[in-house]
Amino acid sequence: MKVLVVGSGGREHAICWKFAKSSKIEKVYCAPGNGGISQVAENVDITVDDFNRLADFVKVNNINFTFVGPEIPLSLGIVDYFKERGLRIVGPSKGAARLESSKIYSKKFMRKYGIPTAEYNSFSNVNDALKFLESWEANKKVAVKADGLAAGKGVYMCSGREGAVNAVKQMMDEKVLGAAGTNVIVEEYIDGPELSYLVFTDGETYCAMPASQDHKRINDNDKGLNTGGMGAYAPAPLATEELNKEVDTIIRKVIDGIKAEKLDYKGVLYIGVIMNGSTPYVLEFNCRFGDPETQAILPLLDMDFVDICTAVLDKNLANLKINWKKDFSVCVVLASGGYPESFKKGFEIKGLENIKDAIVFHAGTKIENEKFVTSGGRVLGVVSTASDIKNAIDKVYSNVSMINFEGVRYRKDIAWRALNGKQD
Repeated sequence: MKVLVVGSGGREHAICWKFAKSSKIEKVYCAPGNGGISQVAENVDITVDDFNRLADFVKVNNINFTFVGPEIPLSLGIVDYFKERGLRIVGPSKGAARLESSKIYSKKFMRKYGIPTAEYNSFSNVNDALKFLESWEANKKVAVKADGLAAGKGVYMCSGREGAVNAVKQMMDEKVLGAAGTNVIVEEYIDGPELSYLVFTDGETYCAMPASQDHKRINDNDKGLNTGGMGAYAPAPLATEELNKEVDTIIRKVIDGIKAEKLDYKGVLYIGVIMNGSTPYVLEFNCRFGDPETQAILPLLDMDFVDICTAVLDKNLANLKINWKKDFSVCVVLASGGYPESFKKGFEIKGLENIKDAIVFHAGTKIENEKFVTSGGRVLGVVSTASDIKNAIDKVYSNVSMINFEGVRYRKDIAWRALNGKQD
């Protein structure tokens, strides 16, 4: 078989890496790919939103199916386009992808199908939003969220009314997030640990992956600006058997809602959960693999990834048993200096040849003069697995210390919650 992966980040490297391990796969292509991906797949110079060229490439090269990594092509309707041309593709339709591409749509969906989530108000007019905030308590925390896609940076956690007013003005007046902030949500602030629940689904049934925890803030102790994710680990000890049963009930409601709305969904669904006391609430949906959760989760998958994709495409997931290793996995992201704000790139990455007992997934790299150089904000994701969480942490940081490039920054506390048992 031949497979095309759409995307260019660390998530896509992990997906290509897993496909390349399959005895059923003859060739993996990735469009557009990155420097590291070229080690396990053939990069194809086509952007993720050029559906016509992507579909033509699939036809010409007799590719059996396409797997979509990032949210942008899904939100623009790549799945609908491919299906119209009779091509097999793993991912939700444009209509189904609204669960991620519009926070207002997803909140209405949750309310309609009885899915526990924070109270909210949505606004399309800046004056209406500011008027609403006049009645907000001065020092009461509040979350302000852009309705549209903002690369993981569309959520402002505000300590009170003043911060919320500034967030609304930045999004709706100053357009700091572009079209993503045209409409906003002002949401009840919930202060609790978060979990990422990812599932494979064929739109009828689903199979859960090990629950993981992402680390969004740039600095240790969850301080500083939000990022696309500075690390992740799985399975998260917070995801007890009891909690997983509660979340399973929530996921079933989501899948039932997808069916009731007649949404075409064959792919990966990400349910971001936050603990409101002892009760799990849904923060958000992503309609694809998370990043960097994917880099932590896929090394734990103890079977052929192709079999899962085939079952999803054939609506046969109910008859497939998915096996996972009993290990723990930790991913630490190495980022460019200045990220998530402005940063320089083009620096040589040194020390990759010294890596042992770890996997390095490339996110923002390219090859120049036969050397890897930085080309993005998040540059690498280093992953180690072990039978216990402490050994996995020790292994990954031992390998991280061997890699260097100018301005490199990374968090020193990935998976700290799992290590010390504290969840807040």
